[in-house]
Amino acid sequence: MTVVNGVNKVRLPPSARTVLNLLEDGEPRTFKDMTEEAEIAPRTIRYALKRLKENGYIIEKFNFRDARQVLYQKKILTEDSSEAATA
Repeated sequence: MTVVNGVNKVRLPPSARTVLNLLEDGEPRTFKDMTEEAEIAPRTIRYALKRLKENGYIIEKFNFRDARQVLYQKKILTEDSSEAATA
């Protein structure tokens, strides 16, 4: 599990690890979905998403059903990309 080791090397806050665990199944989620599922304050979720995006663990996708909302999805890391992210 290279991804897990990469997450540990970056030292993500607990909230970011919680959000990453929510996205573990690969299904895209909206910000609202994550705040409801994680039962964490919206401000904390926003910070977690920012940290995850900065470190290349998630991607933002356009939501065709509702253009006002962004979809967040866990980025699939390969062996090469995980090594590049930690370098």
